[in-house]
Amino acid sequence: MASVGNPIHWIAFLAFVLVMLALDLGVFHRGSHVVKVKEALIWSLVWVALAGVFGGIVHYAFGFERAAEFATGYVLEKALSVDNLFVFVVLFGAFKVPQALQHRVLFWGVLGALVMRAAFIAAGSVLLERFHWLMYVFGAFLVFTAIKLASEKGDHEEKSPRESRVYRWLVRFLPTSNELDGQRFFTRQNGRLLATPLFVVLILVEVTDLIFAVDSIPAVFAVTTDPFIVFTSNVFAILGLRSLYFVLADFVHRFHYLKAALAIVLGFVGVKMLLMGVYKIPILISLGVICATLVIAIWASRRRERRLAREQSSPPEPHPIQP
Repeated sequence: MASVGNPIHWIAFLAFVLVMLALDLGVFHRGSHVVKVKEALIWSLVWVALAGVFGGIVHYAFGFERAAEFATGYVLEKALSVDNLFVFVVLFGAFKVPQALQHRVLFWGVLGALVMRAAFIAAGSVLLERFHWLMYVFGAFLVFTAIKLASEKGDHEEKSPRESRVYRWLVRFLPTSNELDGQRFFTRQNGRLLATPLFVVLILVEVTDLIFAVDSIPAVFAVTTDPFIVFTSNVFAILGLRSLYFVLADFVHRFHYLKAALAIVLGFVGVKMLLMGVYKIPILISLGVICATLVIAIWASRRRERRLAREQSSPPEPHPIQP
């Protein structure tokens, strides 16, 4: 399927992204500071509003079907990217990154993620155009991932990033310092140029996104194979991820049923891809299933939290006195 985006659309969208990133780092977050929940919530709402406006533009320019595909891709990618937040919390805690510096790491992490996602989407679009049967491979892979995710025991495990192979390989070949040097990624000690722990965290953030992209990119291709819609929905979801992190960081572990919800979503889009040759599930049904799954998971998690809070606050029942 040919892309609805012509070169002018691509250039205009990329220019918009660059302007927003420049304003973000150069104006609104020029100095390192602790991002408060109120500030993060405002920025999260701004990014959601911008995505909504862009969806309206897509509807006006290309029709309802493409706008629905954009909305579904955006919700799907946003849901899958929330799982990254668990990893970010663990990374910043393990390397003792101050809150004032976390935004800088996430900014450059998002920038790198955009470049990687663009490369993934370009490669996927070319491959799917030449080898349509890869859709079934992607579908089977997503179903397998969903089953694996659903079969994992317990909540998100906070295994120390310092025990990972990536970290051990990184510090083996990259000279690093043991202490932070402000917001710098590199520092000089005794005439040697060393990477600071902030740079190590940045690399681990990029690796994390690369791992999650292996699942999320094929999932979005289940919604649409239009490169412009896939890329723009990905970009809007990722750009709002930093603000969402500062909103949810303190209670992200309360999403007890997020893993189950993501397993259901991945399984659904995987089956959707496998059935494409027989029956194409309407885009509004896909959007409804994804949104309903996430809403139910959030409601169930909230209900579980309230039940646990009541059990902890209620006094223990007195033991009967034996005669």
